[in-house]
Amino acid sequence: MTHRNARRGLAALRIGFGLTFLWAFFDKLLALGYATGKNPETGVVDRFGPDAWINEGNPTFGFLTFGVPEDNPFRETFNSIAGDAWTNWLFMAGLLGIGLALTFGVGIRIAGIAGAAMYLLMWVASLPLENNPVIDDHLLGAVAVIVFALTLAGDTWGFGKLWAKTNLVRRFPVLR
Repeated sequence: MTHRNARRGLAALRIGFGLTFLWAFFDKLLALGYATGKNPETGVVDRFGPDAWINEGNPTFGFLTFGVPEDNPFRETFNSIAGDAWTNWLFMAGLLGIGLALTFGVGIRIAGIAGAAMYLLMWVASLPLENNPVIDDHLLGAVAVIVFALTLAGDTWGFGKLWAKTNLVRRFPVLR
């Protein structure tokens, strides 16, 4: 990617995606009252309450139990892992790791692969889609994070170039 404005556009998009992942992590961690911590029936917000992961809340239970459509062919599979400790830890680690990598521009290749996998799993869990039979924001997100990885979008407005010079990344280029 050689055009300066294209690099800047990708960097802005990468940072936006990174902050989206970080926001999801902190909302689930602390129940900030947006997707987590808000009673859907009454609208009452209980920040840092029982829905917060730090207070033994369950970051995957709601989506994997109630968010998967009844006619989804994988519904039973998603329901069966909803709220398992390993599912919660993997999901939260993914949100944090992908969010930090994209926001700061380091480890973009790994973040792209992990982010695409997470988006694709959420896309499968959302099937059948409501407004389009194939494409939704999860699928577009998967494509976007792969583009960040392929273009090394962390080099612009990020620490990607510095990260690339470390001995660890020189030894294991996949960490770029």
